[in-house]
Amino acid sequence: MRAAVFNDVVMPMHPRPRRFFTPVAVISLILLPLAGLGVATSAPASGAKTPSAGCGVGTPKTAILSLKIDGINRTVIVHVPTSYTNKSKLPLVLNLHGSGSTAAAQDVFSGMDETADEDDFIVAFPQALIPDGTGYDWNVPGVPLVGGRAVPAGSPNDVKFLTNLVGVLEHMYCVNPMAVYATGFSGGAREVSQLACDDSKIFAAVAPVSGLRYPTPCPATRAVPVIAFHGSDDHVDPFAGKGEAYWTYSVQTAAKDWAKQDHCSKSPTVSKSTDVVFSSYSKCAKGAAVELYEVLGEGHEWPGGPTMPSSITDLLGPQSNAINANSLMWSFFASHQL
Repeated sequence: MRAAVFNDVVMPMHPRPRRFFTPVAVISLILLPLAGLGVATSAPASGAKTPSAGCGVGTPKTAILSLKIDGINRTVIVHVPTSYTNKSKLPLVLNLHGSGSTAAAQDVFSGMDETADEDDFIVAFPQALIPDGTGYDWNVPGVPLVGGRAVPAGSPNDVKFLTNLVGVLEHMYCVNPMAVYATGFSGGAREVSQLACDDSKIFAAVAPVSGLRYPTPCPATRAVPVIAFHGSDDHVDPFAGKGEAYWTYSVQTAAKDWAKQDHCSKSPTVSKSTDVVFSSYSKCAKGAAVELYEVLGEGHEWPGGPTMPSSITDLLGPQSNAINANSLMWSFFASHQL
């Protein structure tokens, strides 16, 4: 996603009415400097995981945090649910923006704050650092950027950043370390796919949206539950593969490779409706699961997300409300803890 764009299974169906954002509201959230969206807060850089270290240390509100991690200043938007009291350990979901986008744009694009309020979890929107137009790209190990560009020399190790970020947030908020998850869109989804391999002891499950990959090598030390969403008419990251240098194989191939990684059944059970093809791999090791929702007729979008103006959909392709990715991934997350 470019900066200017923002730049024998019964198939679970959880459609939810879309919220509509006017072009002015969307543009404001995309273009306003992050410092203008809230009060910046700092926290000590730490990747150590001290379970529940943030419990009982205050009641943080939704905020934009300026965190120094590994000696580098990083921006993270954190939304705490309305029920948050700092006494009960809550799940944590990292939600990564797409290529050329920002944390603020992803907050709007995914509409996950509402889901966090409804289902009682903390959601954090970290921001990448590689400049790309008015936004930023993630450093996915060994993978070129959009357009085949090489990752600039000296770019930060984002896998390490995101790993350490979990530890920092566990010191600031009352987090259940057994229920830490990651989702992301497009380039963020590719980074999340990498996290599933490199940080399988930290992230209990992952949910790539419009960007599922199977990194090789994949040093995951456990079977990682994976739920993925992708539009059949995605012209940015085509469902059938054969896209840019970072996008050569199909989404179905990626799901099959994850099923093999998780020691699941060789073939998925497939359910079809007029709007969705749902593939589910069963009998995975340690209770894991691999699920894929192909949303028919949808473009490079977030299924069931807030309605975007035509200036966005003209570039990304049509949206669909056939399923609600947030509801489905949260149900999946809730059933898979470490």
